[in-house]
Amino acid sequence: MPFNLRTLLRSPYDKEIARLAVPALGSLIAEPLYVLVDTAIVGNIGTNELAGLALASTVLLTLHAAAIFLAYGTTGPVARLISGNREIEAGDRSVQGLWLGLVVGVVGAAVLAVAGTPILELLGGSGEVLTAARTYLMVSLPGLPFLLIALAANGSFHGRQDAKTPLLLAIVGAVGNLVIELILINGLGYGIGASALSTVIAQTVVGVISVVLVVRWARSIGASTRPNRTGMLSILATSKALVVRTMSLRGSFTLSTAIAARIGVADVAAHQIALGIWSTLALALDAVAIAGQALTGKWLGVGDKVKARAATRRMIEVDIMVGAIVGLGILVARKPLSELFSDDQAVVSITAFLLIHLAIQQPLNGVVFALDGILIGASDLNYLAISMFGAALVFVAMSGVIVATGAGIGWLWAAIAAFMAVRAVPLVARWRNDSWLVEGAG
Repeated sequence: MPFNLRTLLRSPYDKEIARLAVPALGSLIAEPLYVLVDTAIVGNIGTNELAGLALASTVLLTLHAAAIFLAYGTTGPVARLISGNREIEAGDRSVQGLWLGLVVGVVGAAVLAVAGTPILELLGGSGEVLTAARTYLMVSLPGLPFLLIALAANGSFHGRQDAKTPLLLAIVGAVGNLVIELILINGLGYGIGASALSTVIAQTVVGVISVVLVVRWARSIGASTRPNRTGMLSILATSKALVVRTMSLRGSFTLSTAIAARIGVADVAAHQIALGIWSTLALALDAVAIAGQALTGKWLGVGDKVKARAATRRMIEVDIMVGAIVGLGILVARKPLSELFSDDQAVVSITAFLLIHLAIQQPLNGVVFALDGILIGASDLNYLAISMFGAALVFVAMSGVIVATGAGIGWLWAAIAAFMAVRAVPLVARWRNDSWLVEGAG
C-alpha cells in the first residue's frame, strides 16, 4: 500500500473521519476501561485478587466479544438503510437489536451462573485465586443484560452517524464506576466483589438511558418498538459470520490467559494488566474502524465506490500513525504505567517487560483494526470470519509449542504479535482488490 507524504499529512476525508472516530473512542473503550479501572484498584488489594480478576474478566470480556455483533452487525446495515431512504427499516433493526441484547444478556448470565466456576477452573483458577475470580464473576452477572443492550444501542447510534451520544454515555458509565469503586473499596474497605458491583451499577444506568434514546428515535420515525422474533432471528442469521470472526479472536486471547495462569501467579497478573492495556488501545484504534463501518456503509449505500475506496485508504493511514504514536508513548512510560496497577515488584517487572511487546505491536494493530472495520462496514463478513479463524488456528499451534517447551510469558506475547501479523496479510490483500466494494442499501 504505497502512501505518499502529502496524503499522510492531510486528506479531504479527515474531518468526516474525525467527526465519527473521536467521539467513538470514548464509547468503544467503555467496557475494557471498566476492567482496566478494576485492575488498577484490585491490583492494590493483592496479587491473588488481581490474578482472580484476570480469570473472571477473561470470561466476561469473551461474552462481551461474542455479543459484539449487536453493535458491529447494526452499524453498517443501519447506515446503508438510511442512505437508501429506508429509515423505518433502520429503526426496526435498531429496536430488535435492543431486544436481542436483552435476550442474549439474560441467557448468558444464566449460563455463567451455573457454569462459571468450572470455566474458571478450566482457565487455571485454584485456591485463593479461584475464590476471588468466582466472587467477581458472580457479582458481575446482573449487569450483563444492560451491557449488551447498550452495545446494541451503540450500533444504532453509529449507523446514524451519531458518535457523540455513545461518548457521553461512556463518560457517565466510566466516571460513575470509578467514583463508586473508590468509595466502596478505598473508602469503606470492601474487597473485589465491590469492584464488580460498581461496574454493574454503571452498566445498568447506561443501559437504561440507551434504551430510552433509541426507542424515542424509533417511535419518531414510525418504527415498531415491540419485540419481533423474526427480526431478532434475522439479525442472528446475518451475524453468524461476525460471531465466528469475533469468537476466533476472543478465543485466542482466552487461550493466552489460560497459558499465562499455568506459568505463574505473577505472570498471569502481569498478563492481565498488559492485556487490559492492549484491549483498551485496540478499541481506541478501533475508533477509526467505527468510522470505517459507518462511512463505508453510507457510501456504498449510495453507490459511491470511489469515495469509499479513497476514504478507507485514509482510515488505514490514520490508524498506522496513531498506533505508532501510542506505541512510542507506552514504550517510554512502561515502568510508571506498570506501577499504577500493582505494588508487587515481581508483577511490576514482568508487566514492564510485556509492555515492550505491546508497544511494538501498535502500528501493525492499527492496520488490522482499520481494515477490520472497513470490511465490516462493507458487510464482507464471510471473508473476515474465514481469515480470522485461520489466524486463530495458527495461534493455537503456537500456543501448543509454548506449553510443550515450557517457554515463558515473553514468548506468549511474541505469539500474540505473530497472530496479528497473520491477521493482517489477508485483510490487506482483500482491501487491495474491489471484491468488497458492493453497492446497495441492503
